[in-house]
Amino acid sequence: MFDRSYDSKVRIAAFDWLTDLVMRYGDVLSREPLARGFFFDDKRVPLVGPQGIFKPRILEFPLSITTAPEGPYHDSIGPDNLLRYRYRGIDPNHRDNRGLRGAMSRQLPLAYFYGVAPSRYVAAWPAFIVGDNFDPIAPTFSVAVDDKSHLFVNSEDHNYQGSVGEEAGTTRREYITSAVRIRLHQRAFRERVLEAYRRQCAFCRLRHVELLDAAHIIPDSDPEGEPVVTNGISLCNLHHAAFDRFFLGLRPDYRIEVRPDILREGDGPTLRHAIQGLQGMTILLPRKLEHRPDPALLAKRYELYLAAAK
Repeated sequence: MFDRSYDSKVRIAAFDWLTDLVMRYGDVLSREPLARGFFFDDKRVPLVGPQGIFKPRILEFPLSITTAPEGPYHDSIGPDNLLRYRYRGIDPNHRDNRGLRGAMSRQLPLAYFYGVAPSRYVAAWPAFIVGDNFDPIAPTFSVAVDDKSHLFVNSEDHNYQGSVGEEAGTTRREYITSAVRIRLHQRAFRERVLEAYRRQCAFCRLRHVELLDAAHIIPDSDPEGEPVVTNGISLCNLHHAAFDRFFLGLRPDYRIEVRPDILREGDGPTLRHAIQGLQGMTILLPRKLEHRPDPALLAKRYELYLAAAK
């Protein structure tokens, strides 16, 4: 018989452990500690396994779902703005699919691990299975993410409580899921761009990841500003700001130009070495040709730079 109280205690411990992990390492987590997990009642509880739908031995129903980093963007979001998660295979009676269906009927919270790079994930929790969308070709579950503050535990029986099924709760979850989706794809864009540039600034080679950004060549507000590696450059905070404000331009041949009025300024060693010294330099490029900045996007961006330089 399903022991809801025990199940809740394990999930509480898992979410507390995840919270501590994110506080220590940031919200992009490597697979190793997730696969190692934590101990509960002297039993090891991993949070991920070889398959995307993962149930540790001490639980009756899955604890987490994981997506691969190469998963297509458009397949992970439904028209209702909820996340879509593929079945294990296409058999609705596969034990993993039955497990998620059981978690849905009992409204058990899960951890959702979104792959942003090989063996690197952004975690979102609590996530709930809220729909079963059977399609003989590509069956999926609908996944909603809720706010942690709306998930509390009854002090008497240790069971999760919340506003499951309430209209206000449904609206809240849709809003939160939409915000989480944006965060997941922002993190994915950053990780893939930094990975392509070997985790260093393309302009100055700075290697401190904490000071690196994934700069868009064409802003994401533009229809052409897709969150793909060829529309990104790994830049340190300083050069990202200088690039965004057109202190610097980047030609389609990957050479840097410094705006003429900036070249004429005399404002100390930072300007002289960190900005003016880049004039005519070729940027660090990804080793894979398919990851290099799109020359057509650079040409469009360069025209904006020239207009700002007049």
